[in-house]
Amino acid sequence: MEKIERDGVAIAYRVEGSADTSRPWLVFSHSLACDHSMWDPQMAAFADYRILRFDTRGHGASGAPAGDYTLELLADDLKALLDALSVRRCHYVGLSMGGMIGQQFALRYPGRFASMTLADTTSRYPAEARAVWDERLALVRARGMDAIVPSTLERWFTAAFREREPAIVARIGQLIRSTPVAGYAGCAYGISRINLSARLAGIDCPALVMVGDADLGTPRPMAEEIVQALPGSRLHVIERAAHLSNIEQPAEFNRVLRQFLTSVS
Repeated sequence: MEKIERDGVAIAYRVEGSADTSRPWLVFSHSLACDHSMWDPQMAAFADYRILRFDTRGHGASGAPAGDYTLELLADDLKALLDALSVRRCHYVGLSMGGMIGQQFALRYPGRFASMTLADTTSRYPAEARAVWDERLALVRARGMDAIVPSTLERWFTAAFREREPAIVARIGQLIRSTPVAGYAGCAYGISRINLSARLAGIDCPALVMVGDADLGTPRPMAEEIVQALPGSRLHVIERAAHLSNIEQPAEFNRVLRQFLTSVS
């Protein structure tokens, strides 16, 4: 992977897809406790785009400094990466944390996204969710990332998928396990405090919102709240999928994303 440095922190990225510089950019941003490789099921399907995948601060091959990361900080990391690669405008796809970073970025840097796809994410957590995050962080700090692997995989995939695709589930389990505690905690601070619903009306770009029908982490009502608040957005529910809908139902995810990108191009 290539890297840029921002304020002493390395941000790792990978450029793939079309070598035709006239083709549009398509940027993928991953969930908490994953890395750019969670988008592997999308790569062949969108190889006609110039693709940019990156590891969010605290994850994968990127730096994981100690301390709290805000969504503004993570959005600024993305801007630094886009600027370094001269990506003036792009189609953006973010899942879970990636979707939260996308919302913050679109508010902070209007006009940079040609379109925005927000999958299995939220624009706001209720106040009582903070206690759940605090409990999770206390567990990770006391016992390491291993402690949350089983419960996270249960939230992220349906029981049917876990039974049918143990190798894929094990690979994602390894991504969770290898996430630095400092990176997990830093990002969890920012995403647990997301509160953007009231500001989404200020975003002016076409948006697709997708959610797995069995997503327990960011369930359908959270997706519906985004659609109600975000002008020009549309909702698609992916059946037989939990939180990582792009992995559990890649054919459907890719079909709907392709249809959306074609409609906005």
